[in-house]
Amino acid sequence: MDVVLHRGDIAARTAGAVALGILEDERPLAGAAAAMDRASRGAIKALIEVGDFRGRFLEVATLYPPALSAARLILVGLGRRAELTEHRVRQASGAAARRARDLSAGTLATVVHGAGRGGLDPARAAQAVAEGAILGSHRFTAYRSEPPGRALKRVEIIESDVALAKSLAPAVARGAAWANAACLARDLASTPGQDLTPEALAERAREIAAGAGAGIEVLGVPELEQLGMGALLGVGRGSVHPPRFLKLEREPAAPRARGARAETIVLIGKGVTFDTGGISLKPRENMNKMKYDMSGAAAVLGVFAALPSIEPAARIVGLIPAAENMPGGRALKPGDVVRALDGTRIEVTNTDAEGRLLLADALGYARRLKPGVVVDLATLTGAVSIALGTLAAGLFTDDEALAGELLQASAATGERLWRLPVWDEFADDLKSDTADLVNSSAREGGASLAAVFLKRFARGLAWAHLDIASTAWSPSDRPHEPRGPTGFGVRLMLEWLSRRTAASAAPQA
Repeated sequence: MDVVLHRGDIAARTAGAVALGILEDERPLAGAAAAMDRASRGAIKALIEVGDFRGRFLEVATLYPPALSAARLILVGLGRRAELTEHRVRQASGAAARRARDLSAGTLATVVHGAGRGGLDPARAAQAVAEGAILGSHRFTAYRSEPPGRALKRVEIIESDVALAKSLAPAVARGAAWANAACLARDLASTPGQDLTPEALAERAREIAAGAGAGIEVLGVPELEQLGMGALLGVGRGSVHPPRFLKLEREPAAPRARGARAETIVLIGKGVTFDTGGISLKPRENMNKMKYDMSGAAAVLGVFAALPSIEPAARIVGLIPAAENMPGGRALKPGDVVRALDGTRIEVTNTDAEGRLLLADALGYARRLKPGVVVDLATLTGAVSIALGTLAAGLFTDDEALAGELLQASAATGERLWRLPVWDEFADDLKSDTADLVNSSAREGGASLAAVFLKRFARGLAWAHLDIASTAWSPSDRPHEPRGPTGFGVRLMLEWLSRRTAASAAPQA
């Protein structure tokens, strides 16, 4: 779907639908709402006066005023002005775009919600509107013989002020790029395991890297054996589809001063393309969802797809350990011992705790790159969902500055993080009688135990772990997220990279 910014008069725009955001109980109408009310001969005011619309957050109404150039007028509530945020604008934009899509409008014209009376920064609000329109109207239809309804093909964001329209265009383009990248991640996580094996994921990564101007290296079994990635190889050995290790790399956009070195930032994404649990077999219920167990990898690939939109002043490296966890005749058995890249020997007490084995080797590889910072994203534990529900991902790190950066990016994008502990005392539960440590132990504190397992392999690094198992799949439709894979982490990482690399590139006093 195309999302573009145009200068013009929203009241005169011809489109399948026009959408306006209305603040709750803010009267009289002002700005675009007042102009549209005049053009519709008082239709908005009449609806409000009879009490059928107040502007409550995400309240939606559709009008068909014959005086308008547009076929439909969609009103979406922004809620109270004091509670208006960028994320609420994103959600409202998603709700309006979804209504336009469901009405088969084809095209939608809208404005920058919240930038006038709402008091939000116009550029940030414009980016949120662009993101919301794409995120809210997205559908995964690759396996449908008849797509459900007519897709929304174009969204025009209209601004009447010439100078402001010119300044907002980059923000709209950035929002569209970030949202399309998140939808790319959704599509990858929605693809059945039969069609997205580790090798197929590597092929998609090659396409994405080429489009983003990034290099890519794909390691197969012989290279993994030579490196000593025994944890990754162990997870993948029960499948007829052998594992892969993907390394994507994009150099800094801006030239550096002589002698200056750009920071290396490593993003790691767990890439289990299907997870049966292995010999520790999962229950039948909901196993079909386990195609989304590569959502961390999908997020990293989504980030790379959108890197040209931010041109980070850092070297960005993406690492994706990819495997299929199957209960074949050669599969890992509980009690087996694998040797990780860094030499650590791990007793596998639970073959369904396979993600941390993949990340152990990826973190070991990351240390060789001497990065300034490493962030991994993984659908790692069911325990994080027990702790946080489905509205926040777990953030684990001992680095206070890094935690602050990620939480700020989270607040800006609406992709919630909640910090959970990685206390050293948890390590006592990971002691093995046979090897250096076990990969799984107590149920209590399971998300923190998994993070502390990873912490051993991240030693010496500025590192954060995001357990996105709670947020990578939505159990219900939300204004900016359909039921199913969400693409969580793509916009969060892009926001964080934008802020971090902009700060590191700033001239020092």
